[in-house]
Amino acid sequence: MDIHVRQKLESYPEDVASILYEIRDLIFRVAEQDGIDELEETIKWGEPSYVSKIGSTIRFDWKAKSPDQYGIYFNCKTSLVPTFKELYGDLFVYSGNRALLFNVGQTVPIKELSHCLSLSLRYKKIKHLELLGC
Repeated sequence: MDIHVRQKLESYPEDVASILYEIRDLIFRVAEQDGIDELEETIKWGEPSYVSKIGSTIRFDWKAKSPDQYGIYFNCKTSLVPTFKELYGDLFVYSGNRALLFNVGQTVPIKELSHCLSLSLRYKKIKHLELLGC
């Protein structure tokens, strides 16, 4: 694990850190399932960030100003979040074209979130396809 990412995760409240470690693990599991063996883990804009050579950056974060919520962020200049909206409607809470928002205590729809993460990790290869090939 990147030392800066570890430090960032350790800076969160314990319950939030636990959730975000799970999101991090999910990103790596999805990358492995998709055959992506080079996944860069770093800090961008002060947030844990993940990008593959064939994908678009995924970031996540929790902010003290919204203590009951965390977000998973995608490049707002892509068709990722609009595609998620088309595919999953009100299953997720969206922040414009850039994020999926979650309440700290909620059950996360893992299957659907995994699909969203997969689309982002493979974005450069599928961005030309209608609904990203779904």
